[in-house]
Amino acid sequence: MANQSIVVLGSTNTDMVIKTTKLPQPGETILGGDFLMNPGGKGANQAVAAARLKGNITLVAKTGEDLFGLQAKKLFQAEKLNTDFLFTDPESPSGIALITVDEQAENCIVVAPGANARLLRADVDKAAGAINTAEIILMQLEIPLDTVCYAAEIAYHAGKKVILNPAPAQPLPDELLKMLYMITPNETEAELLTGIRVIDVSSAETAARKLLEKGVQVVVVTLGSKGALLVTSEQCQLIPTFKVKAVDTTAAGDCFNGALAVAIAEGSDLVSAITFANKAASISVTRMGAQASAPYRHEVV
Repeated sequence: MANQSIVVLGSTNTDMVIKTTKLPQPGETILGGDFLMNPGGKGANQAVAAARLKGNITLVAKTGEDLFGLQAKKLFQAEKLNTDFLFTDPESPSGIALITVDEQAENCIVVAPGANARLLRADVDKAAGAINTAEIILMQLEIPLDTVCYAAEIAYHAGKKVILNPAPAQPLPDELLKMLYMITPNETEAELLTGIRVIDVSSAETAARKLLEKGVQVVVVTLGSKGALLVTSEQCQLIPTFKVKAVDTTAAGDCFNGALAVAIAEGSDLVSAITFANKAASISVTRMGAQASAPYRHEVV
């Protein structure tokens, strides 16, 4: 089993979570239950998930020079991430996410990006050596889109596999899509990217094929409890998920993407890689928290 390196370039936040019986309506105040403060951020979540699954992970991210940033670095080092490119910005606070989770494990999230918004091209240049020696570059959209495009360009021209989890949803330039090995949208993100409303497997395939036409090699549309739809120029297959009782879905997608990157880096075929990622994500939703919910390798295999 090859242990090729993965660079995760993305956000790091501190998640402040309140459990409630229901999500509030606009203008409504609800008396909540338990309060939890956990490390989060899509980039960090995916990096930690991948590291716990025995991935060889370098994290490229930025925090503020504050308590949250110092705490994050210690946690990343404890998870055995390479933090050589965890930068700090003296002018911005570390990122914060406010999360409400209801009894059905649904959530609503508001993010104040802070230093994540200051992860710029100059930082990517500093990490170019790690990008050029990695097998996979995994990114999301909680950092500036310009930074994502720039890193993708460096990785693409170096012959690396660029995987983009296009969340939070936003329009993407065709120039970026052409440089992607894989994109992993959920239903909402697939609709925003293609204009096709995704309501079932058939519409998900139609949206995926539109992304293939724009140059992406592999599209994986995550469909929640239905599983994940793999679409390439040669195959279309729904890979079912594992049935569990969910308590918190906050970082399920991040766990899925981290696990998927690890399996691909190890040389797994796409169906096996997605099955592995589905299993990891299904375990994560049975636990509270973002990074805290990510399973370890012995739990997934």
